[in-house]
Amino acid sequence: MLRRIYGYLLAALAVPVAAGVWAPRGERFDVLIRGGTVYDGTGAPGRGADVGIRGDTVAAVGDLSSARARSLVDARGLAVAPGFINMLSWSTESLIVDGRSQGEIRQGVTTEIFGEGSSMGPLTDEMKRRMKEEQADFKYDVRWTTLSESPATCSRRCPMPTARVWSIATSSLKTSCSKVRRRS
Repeated sequence: MLRRIYGYLLAALAVPVAAGVWAPRGERFDVLIRGGTVYDGTGAPGRGADVGIRGDTVAAVGDLSSARARSLVDARGLAVAPGFINMLSWSTESLIVDGRSQGEIRQGVTTEIFGEGSSMGPLTDEMKRRMKEEQADFKYDVRWTTLSESPATCSRRCPMPTARVWSIATSSLKTSCSKVRRRS
């Protein structure tokens, strides 16, 4: 599954780069990134190129000097790459409190994988109480029970194109094991 997510992400930029997609003279884009060094995520060395974007799709990569766009980005001296994947995101609580994800987005992260160490669901009443009790810097209400109800799924709040939650069973396991008494 992870390979599939990574593959889709790389395909957005790698396919046009590998195919050498060039825009016809005067083609129009929503956004045109000019003069950057494009790293396509395949491991190939970066190369100087322009990137034309329409909507949320990379439409062309190459020499787009004759193309026009509503928004131009001067990327001279900068790297241009597909979004990065944070495979071990600990931004769960900060995203619940402030779903803008500026700390990640400003570093090029467009996909976050949550759930390592503890899960945001399913939750028992005891688990909800403990989560509330253990909050430190970030304070929030625990109003959900299932993982899909959890704000960590970011289905409506996050500006990120992709947020995935892996339900690691440690929180459920910890709660279950804490109720078991040792017998001598």
